[in-house]
Amino acid sequence: MSQLKPLMEKNFIEYASYVIIDRAIPDVRDGCKPVQRRILNTLFEMHDGKFHKVANVIGETMKLHPHGERSIEDALVLLANKEYFVEKQGNFGNVITGHGAAAPRYIECRLTPLAVETLFNRALTIYSQSYDGRKQEPLFLPAKVPVLLMLGTEGIAVGMSTRIFPHNFIELLKAQIAILKKKDYALYPDFPQGGLIDVSEYNNGFGRLKIRAKIDIIDHKKLIIRQIPYSTTTTSLISSIESAVSKNRVSISSINDFTTDRVEIELTTSRGVRSEDVLPQLYAYTDCEVSVASNIVAIKDNQPAEISVREYLKGFTGQLKKQIKAELEHELAKLLDRQHWLTLEQIFVENRVYKGIEKAATESRVTKEVYQGMKPYRHLFLREMVDDDVRRLLDLKIRRISAYDINKNREDREAIALAIKECQAKLKSLTKTTVAYIQQLIHRYCEHYPRRSEIHSFESVDKKAVTKADIRLSYDSETGFFGSSVKGSEYQMRVSEYDRILAITKDGTYRIMAPPDKILLPGKLLYCKVFNPSKGCDITFLYRDKGKTAWGKRIVIRKYVTDKVYELCRESYSGLDYLVIGKKAPEVRLLFVPAPRQKVREATFDLSALSPCGLNARGTHLHTKPVAKLRILR
Repeated sequence: MSQLKPLMEKNFIEYASYVIIDRAIPDVRDGCKPVQRRILNTLFEMHDGKFHKVANVIGETMKLHPHGERSIEDALVLLANKEYFVEKQGNFGNVITGHGAAAPRYIECRLTPLAVETLFNRALTIYSQSYDGRKQEPLFLPAKVPVLLMLGTEGIAVGMSTRIFPHNFIELLKAQIAILKKKDYALYPDFPQGGLIDVSEYNNGFGRLKIRAKIDIIDHKKLIIRQIPYSTTTTSLISSIESAVSKNRVSISSINDFTTDRVEIELTTSRGVRSEDVLPQLYAYTDCEVSVASNIVAIKDNQPAEISVREYLKGFTGQLKKQIKAELEHELAKLLDRQHWLTLEQIFVENRVYKGIEKAATESRVTKEVYQGMKPYRHLFLREMVDDDVRRLLDLKIRRISAYDINKNREDREAIALAIKECQAKLKSLTKTTVAYIQQLIHRYCEHYPRRSEIHSFESVDKKAVTKADIRLSYDSETGFFGSSVKGSEYQMRVSEYDRILAITKDGTYRIMAPPDKILLPGKLLYCKVFNPSKGCDITFLYRDKGKTAWGKRIVIRKYVTDKVYELCRESYSGLDYLVIGKKAPEVRLLFVPAPRQKVREATFDLSALSPCGLNARGTHLHTKPVAKLRILR
């Protein structure tokens, strides 16, 4: 056992780390989980502008992803339905209705222009070996858009989970411009299902959202659901409405689903019920209103970390500047290399340096002749000539030399010089360049990605306020039963499921309970009404112990445990002699037990003079003499 424990600890830590980093949690650098990154990289490697069978894409991705085709298929369908980076053709299911996608052999996909433009750059991508060492895969994609907040994601790992809501692409870009210009901004989620969202508790990605369906009131009898909340489908939403109707919580007589590519669920109210009255019932008892929590956890510096929306976007904007700088520096290096080559080519051809190699007998001699021939023109070089430059010059064909166009060479060098100047200017004003890049993305894609969820502020519906009092309770004094299934003539009342009933019986006990179906109450029922915890209940009562000594007691009930039986007095007694509810209490006349040579036979006591006491207290001793009868003085 002592040898097994360290082995299990080591293996468990390795397993947990693998699940967290390589499966469930996205990376902040490109916002992708490993399976998403491998799918996108595979589509880029296959990209030729045409659609590819999803089955083929899955097969190619399996060379990088060792966890089976189903995980790849699910992730690919999810990516395609986000509509940012994967263009789909065929039945990819429906996030609104919850229908699944067709088999991979029937559907096709390819990268969108946005993905090709913003996610890939082979020259600046760091690659590592795949799980079997046969292929190369990127450690992360050189993304230039905030993928983590664009896509949103959910993941469950060992000991942690992440839930990131999708945000509007254009709003994210505008927020990045605000960051670069050091201005304030507001950023809230945007869901593909649309709906109405209350962002008052979003708390920068660490709070909750209340999301409601968008419901139009057509007339006093008909409502139509146009948009549904995130995390629901039309199927689950209709099921929740049917469940609420069956429990008599929502007054709906019929539900018709006309949903196609847009949500259209028609609801007809019950007879005598108006649409305006049903709307709060739908929000209170169905999935027309849901509350979802956000928890942004991502891989940062090779370990999981909680990151706020603003923290992520600020960090990614800094990363974007570095990315654009690296691309400009790479482009500048290519332009300088091209300019250097055109200069060498011009010198080599115009000054007939190639004539010197005609008598050279060996390869080394040829190389030496080129170096010697080019030496007088070293002051024209952009950098020192190297062996690779010599080989390129020697690779020039006779046809190329004979058809050499001096003017064309000059024009090319002038164009490259202008491009170099522009590239250097962009590098000097990197913030301005980054803003311009983001602005051109906004200009090109703003019409494609409008906001779908409307931001509203709404109060939670009080379920008690919209619940119908449709439970009929009554008491049968002959059997002692009380409840909704009891046919009695006493203490009849109509209550809702959220009401609590206070019942006090003659044996000196009381209980506060939910509306019961059928319950046996011991002794005669003295009081039974709906209990209001905010107001409490003021009770004054009289009882006599075994020695006929009379006691008065006043208590105020505020706190309680549902269905618990409480004793009003712990003394031995035969039951309550008198009970009054409320602060106003009458006077009582005490008739003493007859005794020899008794002069005082009665006394009065004002019950309103009693002070409230605890439930376990005995109460106030009304008189020293035993009491035979009690009479209330009205």
